[in-house]
Amino acid sequence: MELGASGVFVLAADLDHPEDAARAVAEHAASEPVHVLVNNRAGPVSGPLLEASPEQLLGALRGHLVAAHLLVRAVLPGMTAAGYGRIVQVLSTSVREPLPGLGVSNLVRAAVASWAKTLSRELPAGITINNVLPGATDTERLAELFAAQAAREGRPLREVRERWMSGIPQGRFARPDELAEAIAFLCSPAAGYIHGASVPVDGGRLNAL
Repeated sequence: MELGASGVFVLAADLDHPEDAARAVAEHAASEPVHVLVNNRAGPVSGPLLEASPEQLLGALRGHLVAAHLLVRAVLPGMTAAGYGRIVQVLSTSVREPLPGLGVSNLVRAAVASWAKTLSRELPAGITINNVLPGATDTERLAELFAAQAAREGRPLREVRERWMSGIPQGRFARPDELAEAIAFLCSPAAGYIHGASVPVDGGRLNAL
C-alpha cells in the first residue's frame, strides 16, 4: 500500500534522550506540520524480568513510553489544526501474551499499549491512535533472539526456530513488508474509523493460544 505522501523528512534523534528528540521534532513541526507518527524502536535487552535491574526498567520506560508521549505532544498541534493525524505504535504480541526471555520488553510494550488506549479517549476527532502487534518477523532482531535463547537453554538453533514456528498457524515467519503494509493502512484515510485498537500481525499465533 502506498500513502502517496509528500514532504517526507529525515530527522536524527536519540530516543534515549526523549526531551531532546521531542524538542527537535517540535521545532520542525512548527514550520511543517507532521500528520503521521509511527513509534517503532528496538526492544530492550532480552532476559528474565527478575534479572532486570531498576535502571534497566526505568531506562526502557523512558526510551519507549516517555519518548512516545513527548513525540505525540510535539506533533499534536499540527494534527489538530489540520483535523487529521495518524499515530501508530509498533509493539508486539507480548502485549496480550508475554514472550519467554523478554521480560523487560513484555513490560514496556504493555505499558505503551495502555498509554495509547488511554490517549484514544482524549485525542481530538480526526486523529487516530492504534497499535500494531507483530508476531515473529524474519529480521536480524529475530535471529538474535533465537541465538540468545539457544545459548541460554543449551539447545540447537534449528530446534529453537522450529519451536517458535510450530505455534504459528500460517506455518512461517512474517516478512517485514507485510508488517509495513499493515502500518501504512492504519496511517491512511481509509482507516479513519479504526481507533484505540491493537491489531495483531502474527499469522494467527494469538488466536491459536
